[in-house]
Amino acid sequence: MAHKIGSTLLGGSRCQFRVWAPRVEKVEVRILDAENPAKIAEAASCNNEDAGRFMRLERTDRGYHEGIADRIQPGTRYLYRLDGAKDRPDPASRLQPEGVHGPSQVMDPGEFQWNDASWQGIPLEAYILYEIHVGTYTIEGTFDAIIPFLGEIKELGVTALELMPVAQFPGNRNWGYDGVYPFAVQNSYGGPEGLWRLVDACHQRGLAVVLDVVYNHLGPEGNYHSDFAPYFTDRYRSPWGQALNFDGPESDEVVGYFIANALYWLRDFHIDALRLDAIHGIVDCNAQPFLRLLAQAAKDFARQAGRKIYLVAESDLNDVRFILPAESGGYGLDAQWSDDFHHALHSLLTKEKSGYYLDFGSIQHLGKALEDGFVYSGQYSPHRRRRHGNSSRRIPARQFVVCAQNHDQVGNRMLGDRLSSLVSFAELKLAAGVVILSPYPPLLFMGEEWGEKAPFQYFTSHSDVALIEAVRRGRREEFAAFDWQGEPPDPQDEGTFLRCKLDHDRKHTEPHRTLWDLYRQLIVLRKSLPAFEQPSKDRMSVLTFEKQSVLQICRWRESDEALIVANFSDEPQMTLVSAYEGEWRRRLDTADRRWKGPGSSIPARFGSSGEAQVTLCPKSLALFERLR
Repeated sequence: MAHKIGSTLLGGSRCQFRVWAPRVEKVEVRILDAENPAKIAEAASCNNEDAGRFMRLERTDRGYHEGIADRIQPGTRYLYRLDGAKDRPDPASRLQPEGVHGPSQVMDPGEFQWNDASWQGIPLEAYILYEIHVGTYTIEGTFDAIIPFLGEIKELGVTALELMPVAQFPGNRNWGYDGVYPFAVQNSYGGPEGLWRLVDACHQRGLAVVLDVVYNHLGPEGNYHSDFAPYFTDRYRSPWGQALNFDGPESDEVVGYFIANALYWLRDFHIDALRLDAIHGIVDCNAQPFLRLLAQAAKDFARQAGRKIYLVAESDLNDVRFILPAESGGYGLDAQWSDDFHHALHSLLTKEKSGYYLDFGSIQHLGKALEDGFVYSGQYSPHRRRRHGNSSRRIPARQFVVCAQNHDQVGNRMLGDRLSSLVSFAELKLAAGVVILSPYPPLLFMGEEWGEKAPFQYFTSHSDVALIEAVRRGRREEFAAFDWQGEPPDPQDEGTFLRCKLDHDRKHTEPHRTLWDLYRQLIVLRKSLPAFEQPSKDRMSVLTFEKQSVLQICRWRESDEALIVANFSDEPQMTLVSAYEGEWRRRLDTADRRWKGPGSSIPARFGSSGEAQVTLCPKSLALFERLR
């Protein structure tokens, strides 16, 4: 079902062009002069619409048009002329050097010399993810500018770099979810060559690369897909624009288009995992749904390539069917983000109770998130005013990605304020310990490891005046369910974007450096303690004490045991912990002076006959290991 589409160099200066355009009788490739930028600009302008040379494509089955052109080199730019009237970029363009409205460019992935021949990926349970927005991680805002920081990211203990979407969007600043050319790497980030270099550099340092892809909608500006084919449907509504046609007439080709896109990232860019954005926005009633076909295609490719490849979904449905194996009636995706975990932790720390935080706020909620993955597994949700979710108890721990912050949960606050602007330093340390020492793959959002203060706000660079105003209005309406006061920053203002750039110098000052050191130590403990190897819900017990606001987590592997005790209250808490008989050693206490706390109130060692009494400082977490 996944056809080879777009422009494909065949050697000998020959190139195959293939486009799905059942709505068009005649498709011509308008080939522009690759060696003369002035002629390209002249040919692409509306004043000289007949410049360039033309080749008509042959119409084939199911509305495809294809043909082979001579004298085509990497860098050649082209447009499709539809029925002699409209010039449009290629829906499967590999590069849009002049943006979403300009010509497409032929690329040759074989030109890049990879240095990762021995790279086969890492197991899902070994993933420690670090989410980056390419445009704001560095001043330059490019793929190449990230590479000098990879050593530091590796030193932190991260094992996987996760990139927010990089498909071509309008202008030079955007979160990436307004991408309109799924195959084209954002020109202002450095295009395909920049992404190749970044992925190769990651693999040479032992870092996996996860790419965020958007298969629930395409952005509005520069979206000419409907001129070619029925990519969209009016039978459903999408929160972000037209709904994609995944189950109506001619939907097989839409499914094939996006499966081809996924395989393109895995094959041509050596991406290790795809994060599937908001799959709850994909409406597909087919008995063989797109997501199940996508999962199978990814598994087939992984087997052929001899690499570990994963699909990780974002969904707010709390439905385990997406991550159950196909043979058990599921879709076969490998993992998904656990929003419930984030919400339970965030509401405990901030005491927020508006919007979706209405459903959380109890220490028991966080306890269930740790035990199960989902908090809401079929019971009534006050926020939704209906039942929500199904049980995730039997789902392996490796299949839930958890975090204290991510781009959504920061950026979809009215002011884009990070946790470091909402809670105390002690609470930042507490949150880090709960996430990193959980049995789930943890995700860090760029800069959280040093307590970055720069906000992460929503920003765009559209050129359509009506769209700009619609986005502004939509942001204001989105915050109506929350108690946040004031006016949201203007997404179109360049200052909103610049305000979000990380301050890398901050990490070398205090207390930011101490927080970075704590994150690193927590990851070292996660990787080195025997009780944390092979994370499993079945080798873990969780106790919650609502009145004290204390959480206890015991994890083990055979005779190795570890105990985590977290105090979310504002007061010191003397608590009776359930601990296996024997002597226990304190491995970490976030209240220790080493971590700029008031000093630990817990002895370095204590004995237990099955229970032991410990006193925790306010807003602190302690980790113990049983000595043999």
